This record gives sequence, structure tokens and C-alpha cells, in this order.
Amino acid sequence: MRVLLIGANGFIGRHVAERLLADPAAQLTALGRGDDADVRFDLAGGSPGALARFLDAVHPGVVVNCAGTTRGGARELTRHNTVAVATVCEALRRSRCGARLVQVGCASEYGPSQPGSSTAEDAVPRPGGPYGVSKLAATELVLGSDLDAVVLRVFSPAGPGTPAGSPLGRLAEAMRRAIQAGDTDLRVGGLGVQRDFVDVRDVARAVHAASLSAAQGVVNIGTGRAVRLRDVAGVLARVAGFGGAVRELDIASQRGPGSGGTGEQQPPPPSPHPYPDGCGSWQQADVRTARDRLGWRPRIGLEESLADIWMEAACRL
Repeated sequence: MRVLLIGANGFIGRHVAERLLADPAAQLTALGRGDDADVRFDLAGGSPGALARFLDAVHPGVVVNCAGTTRGGARELTRHNTVAVATVCEALRRSRCGARLVQVGCASEYGPSQPGSSTAEDAVPRPGGPYGVSKLAATELVLGSDLDAVVLRVFSPAGPGTPAGSPLGRLAEAMRRAIQAGDTDLRVGGLGVQRDFVDVRDVARAVHAASLSAAQGVVNIGTGRAVRLRDVAGVLARVAGFGGAVRELDIASQRGPGSGGTGEQQPPPPSPHPYPDGCGSWQQADVRTARDRLGWRPRIGLEESLADIWMEAACRL
């Protein structure tokens, strides 16, 4: 099976590449914007016709798209998360390769959900920000393409390679700095937020399973269990050997001096939720479809994921 992997240098893409390379039946070709890709191609600006000609030459059986961005304004997010997917879908329609498409989506497409609920694939998406909107638009393009395609809606990925700028990456960095400075009091915002954290290596297993399956439509990839960030911070503190207290950051104190009653214009306080995903205080996946249609279940626990995140942060001590 020849697999064309797009976005092999990203957080999820690197683990997908590792998983596919471990499969002796898979022949992997990486396509991306970086110099280390097997083939350089910019999906956001490239021609669908040029990509279609490449597909005809390589003739992959599966195309896996892990490319995209979480940063930038609406225009940048649309270019890299939506226009890029439109290019992939158009190229596959023009190509004679007949490849299956595995699109990596995200839970931000759903938007906020009711606390205590599990979000299933038939939930009406109501993304709470431009990132979720751009990813949802990509999903709709895939579902309306008439291709052999599946979209994996990944909830909150964690584990080795977690970006330093992500919420868990920032938490680990704050704890590293506290240990380095000898602080016994760590204040973090948004400890009440609850998310369904799934290890990125389990996500890679799901992508591999989806590439071999006949599943179509949308499939949630998560653990089916929401965890409060306060509890995540506690586990990370134990893994890191941080004996101090982890406390909720007072939002009012973030405004700084002179923020009230002086008439002086002050910047707005940081969001109480450190998750810029537009999903509010709660998100938890219903993962029965992944179990039934992909034969997939998560294997790696949150403590192991956090231990790997901390190991990378500790290297900077």
C-alpha cells in the first residue's frame, strides 16, 4: 500500500509517519512545504492540476492529510485549513489514482457542548471561533466530494512532541520555570476547563486503522472521558516532582495596577480558559463509532502522555 502523507512534520503528522513506517506493507511518501519533505508542495497556493498530475505519477492507494495550522487570523486559518483541503479534494477528483482520503479534523468543529455530555458524530457542529470554522469547512468539503473518504475528529491530543505554545505545553513550561526558580506556588488560569485528552500515538494508530478500513463520514477520536485541567496539573506536578501548590490564577489580578476606576484604557484580561479552541468549559467524545467501525480503542493513559510532555520540558532545565 502506497501512502501519501501530507503534513508529516506537524505534531500529529510526525507520529502518523512513524506509525506508517513501522508497517512493512506501507510505502510512505511525504508531501509538504518544508525542505525535508519527499516532495515540496504548498497546498494553500498550489494548483489542483499539478497535484493531480503528481498523484497520477505516484499512484497512492491512500492520501492522509495531517496538514493545517492552529494559529493566525481567519484569513490565514482559511488558507491553510480550508483552501488546502479544497486543493486535495479537487486533485483527487481529477486524478486517476482512486486513492482513499483520510482527513484529520478536530473537535473544535463541534464547538461548546453541555457539561456532562458526550459528543457523538451526529451532533450539530457549532464552532466557537475561526479555527473551528475553518476545520469544519474542510470537513464539509471532504464529505461533499464523493471521494472514498473519512474524517477523524481528534479531540485534545497530548504526548511527546506537544507544541510548547499549546495549553499543555504552556502548563509544563510554567511548572519547569517554577521548579527552576524554586517557587512553591504555581498559578495557572482555566483550571476548571475539562477536555478529552487522547495520546497522539493513539491518534496515529487511529489514522493507520482508518487508512485500512472502509469507514466513511466522520469518526471521533478521543478517550470518552473528560478530565479537568486542575487534575491534569496535579498529575503533571507528581510526574515532575513539583511539591508546591497549583492554584487558580485570579483573572482580575491579571489586569494589573490601575485597571479599575482610573479612566485609563487597559487591555482586556486574558481568557479564563487557556484553550483557544472555542469549546468552552467542557468537551468529551463519544467514541463508539471508532470502536465499531475502526476496531480502535485508546491504549495510552494520560499519566504516560504527561510524563512524556514533562520529559521534553525537563530537558530545558
